[in-house]
Amino acid sequence: MIIKVKVPSPGESITEVEIASWFVKDGDYVFKNQVIAEIDSDKATLEISAEENGAISLMVEKGKRIQVGDVLCIIDTSKKKPNENYKNLDFHEEKIQKKQDIIKKIPSPASKKILSEKNISTEFIHGTGKQGRITKKDCILAESSTTTDSSLSPLIEKGFPTYRSREKKITPLSSLRRKLSERLVSVKNQTAMLTTFNEVDMQEIFIIRKKYKNIFKEKHGVNLGFMSFFTLSCVRALKLYPDVNAMISGSEKINFEYYDISIAISGPKGLMVPVIRNAEDLSFRGIEKEIHRLSTSVRNGKITINEMTGGTFTITNGGVFGSMLSTPIINPPQSAILGIHKVVERPVVINGSIEIRPVMYLALSYDHRIIDGRESVGFLVSVKEAIENPIKFLMEGSENNIERVLEL
Repeated sequence: MIIKVKVPSPGESITEVEIASWFVKDGDYVFKNQVIAEIDSDKATLEISAEENGAISLMVEKGKRIQVGDVLCIIDTSKKKPNENYKNLDFHEEKIQKKQDIIKKIPSPASKKILSEKNISTEFIHGTGKQGRITKKDCILAESSTTTDSSLSPLIEKGFPTYRSREKKITPLSSLRRKLSERLVSVKNQTAMLTTFNEVDMQEIFIIRKKYKNIFKEKHGVNLGFMSFFTLSCVRALKLYPDVNAMISGSEKINFEYYDISIAISGPKGLMVPVIRNAEDLSFRGIEKEIHRLSTSVRNGKITINEMTGGTFTITNGGVFGSMLSTPIINPPQSAILGIHKVVERPVVINGSIEIRPVMYLALSYDHRIIDGRESVGFLVSVKEAIENPIKFLMEGSENNIERVLEL
């Protein structure tokens, strides 16, 4: 029986995909549910699995674009799994190849003398003779190359250009990267984006995490990170400034009465932005577990389109890469994004005295068409006060409630 494996639909409005990788070769024997390929769409990368056991015939080359519903490959289920004779044949061919490899690099009698006199190693010589043998001509070329390199040494030491290899590598952008490029440009061109900044003293967060992070990890199996504090702080601030949790649709403004927080996570395919649904209903434990689940999916290439769509506000953490300050770009069709950064010890004035505190810079980029300066600054100040006084604003106002809030 011939099975036609067709390109599945990665999501609504997507009609075309790109073959990102083949994990099998044409003619290979594959097994049911074995991952055979990856396809890139504008929004995500999907794995394709074999539908039955059989010999596979690839219909599309890696890097080519193909329509949703087109045939990706064919599996012939009438072909049986290769028997031991094939393995013996492969072993025989491997032995022949090893013999050929031994023959390679053996210099001819004439070339042996040159190599000995000029003290040239065969390691860097490409043999052009029969079965890869090194010829006299190969030795002369190698000697010339060595002389040229040594003559350039004084120039290199003096900083003069040497005009050695100046090759370029050109690779096409993936569908995901092309779509991302288009979206980023459209954001710059179609929104009135501004960024406002503030700084936050992280000392209280540090104290809480130092005291409870080990217990939290043992109890819940995930770390007590910064992101849960910032996510809950943002939910509080969005409730106070609802236009930051809104979007423009044509001539209308849509205010969301739920808080789906998108979290930017770096993965092998680039930056992904999965969504924590209804963050207002989640505790510290719930948020950290969801971040851990989504992060694992991104890094394993298992994240789905549904998990990356529908956010109402985004948090991006450039601090994990060492960024001190940045101006994040809005994640459309959202109207704002919070950028958090690296924590650095800085001298600050506390009650008239200079102290060293762990300080982080915050950046809120927002669409000025829908969010005014008062709302943007007020939002950032609200996040700042919650982070600097988490017991009061995030933990029900008392140290006695911390363990209960953290569900310890």
